[in-house]
Amino acid sequence: MLTDGDRMTQSAITVENVGFSWPGGETVLKSCSLDVPQGEFWMLLGTNGSGKSTLLRLLAGLLRPQSGEIKIAGPVGFVFQNPDHQLVMPTVGADVAFGLVEENLPLRQVRQRVEEALATVNLWSLQRRPIYALSGGQKQRVAIAGAIARRCEVLLLDEPTALLDPDSQLDLVAQVRRLVNTQGITALWVTHRLDELNYCDGAFLLERGLVVDKGDPNRLKQRLMQEEIA
Repeated sequence: MLTDGDRMTQSAITVENVGFSWPGGETVLKSCSLDVPQGEFWMLLGTNGSGKSTLLRLLAGLLRPQSGEIKIAGPVGFVFQNPDHQLVMPTVGADVAFGLVEENLPLRQVRQRVEEALATVNLWSLQRRPIYALSGGQKQRVAIAGAIARRCEVLLLDEPTALLDPDSQLDLVAQVRRLVNTQGITALWVTHRLDELNYCDGAFLLERGLVVDKGDPNRLKQRLMQEEIA
């Protein structure tokens, strides 16, 4: 049986000395290492070209590392920057159900999972709503509901607020914070918005393919603000 101390140190995401280069020789990640504790909400920071999105795609299995090792504890859900790139069905309920096709579940169980997932992200009443009629923030929550319905334990989000208005940005990050607290999901969120750091447990700073700092989000926020001033 795990003790409380064991649970605190257990990792949901482990990256050990991962390297990745694009065809042609451009090195994106070099000996990159990080650990995300299970059941926590962490963020990945860095300037454009630092390797943030590439690392997230490696974690999701969309790319394969050329060196090093990646370990993920549990099924993974991925939320793209633009939700229109992953929502494929005409209505909210149908899109969440679409992700369950491969599990060959009875119809009643599919309906139950869809309703539970949409209720978790406060979209239960919009099951029949056409996808095109949703706001950007609602579309992102549908994508998250799809991951919940598939029982994903690790949620990866690649700058999910980049295309949203300021109110929707904070609403979405607060929603993921609640999911981590209530569902036990582990989340890793790529961002460059310093105000979003107020919602996470910890953060990593990526520079030129290396994690150069990690830990307390307030400290990292202050560091980046000072670097901007300098």
